[in-house]
Amino acid sequence: MNRLPFWIALQFLSSLPIRLPGMPEPREMGRSLLCYPLVGLLFGSVLYALDWALAGAPLLLHGALLLTAWVLLSGGLHLDGLADSADAWLGGFGDRERTLLIMKDPRSGPIAVVTLVLVLLLKFCALLALIEQQQTVALLLAPLIGRSALLGLFLTTPYVRAGGLGQALADHLPRRVGWYVLLASALFCGALAGFKGAGAVLLAALGFCWLRQLMMRRLGGTTGDTAGALLELLEVLVLVGLALA
Repeated sequence: MNRLPFWIALQFLSSLPIRLPGMPEPREMGRSLLCYPLVGLLFGSVLYALDWALAGAPLLLHGALLLTAWVLLSGGLHLDGLADSADAWLGGFGDRERTLLIMKDPRSGPIAVVTLVLVLLLKFCALLALIEQQQTVALLLAPLIGRSALLGLFLTTPYVRAGGLGQALADHLPRRVGWYVLLASALFCGALAGFKGAGAVLLAALGFCWLRQLMMRRLGGTTGDTAGALLELLEVLVLVGLALA
């Protein structure tokens, strides 16, 4: 059965009640990567609409509800990857195999908790600043850029865990079309928010290159956990950058 790649991407990246019959074929999984930016735009649209609905609400409550909705939309999937990556990076002591082993451990250590608290605190404070500045176009830009970065990561970086979902994504991604989608996403950000959109893309690109370099040095590539960490860190970087601009 052929499934639309968008629905596969939405089922994987969100907590929305999307239930497709059976497991998608590897080729379908690879093509679904092309729809990750579209899922990000959908998330951003939901957050933007919620922001409009909360107009006039107390500022702290406004920001807290937006952040809660943001986390719930993805079911904490990428935050889990960030926590696992933080534990592994510290506990791995620079060793590749030890780092990969720790990332498979479902338990979270103190460094994972501290990392999550700091990232969510930064995101919350940036949201408050953006609401006050009436720059809520950032709610569209950050999820779009974050999920476009996942496409960029699989286009440029080897997947280091043999077998599994990530390997199917990497092996069956239509690469030429992927680059076109990535370019279209960047241009859309510029069209949506002008110089601020272009600046957000540039800032995210710099953060992407730095984080990818860290992955290559330690692991020789990426995993699902480091991909989730990349997304979360780039979303925070975009929000903070726009709040300070």
